[in-house]
Amino acid sequence: MTQHKIINVVGAAIVRDGTVLCAQRGPGKSLAGYWEFPGGKIEPHETARGALHREIEEELLCEVEVAQEVCTNEYAYDFGIVRLTTFICHLTGDAPHLTEHAEIRWLHPADMPALDWAPVDQAAVDRIANHPELISQESTQR
Repeated sequence: MTQHKIINVVGAAIVRDGTVLCAQRGPGKSLAGYWEFPGGKIEPHETARGALHREIEEELLCEVEVAQEVCTNEYAYDFGIVRLTTFICHLTGDAPHLTEHAEIRWLHPADMPALDWAPVDQAAVDRIANHPELISQESTQR
């Protein structure tokens, strides 16, 4: 039996006015066309929250406040096991800009499951869709 490497990643469920930012992976990337919560790999020297701040700055050119954890889920892809920890996040400045993703949409939690999500993101999508109160808690910095 082959050992798959575990890839630790973080995702941001960015909340604005009762909706959540959903991002479609761009062409040429693994899982292109699937929807995801933006984020990325946790570097060895980073905390999950620190990695999420950096990734959102790099990917969406915006700042977020990382709030509560939604869940952690693992999925075995052919390239390795992805362990995704998703956090509720609140915008603290400018709106996100499209740099790496093909499209972004702001959806109400109940509408999120209709998109074709990457398998590892599915648990967080289901949790937010079934518990919309997760996104109704206001930012602590407002």
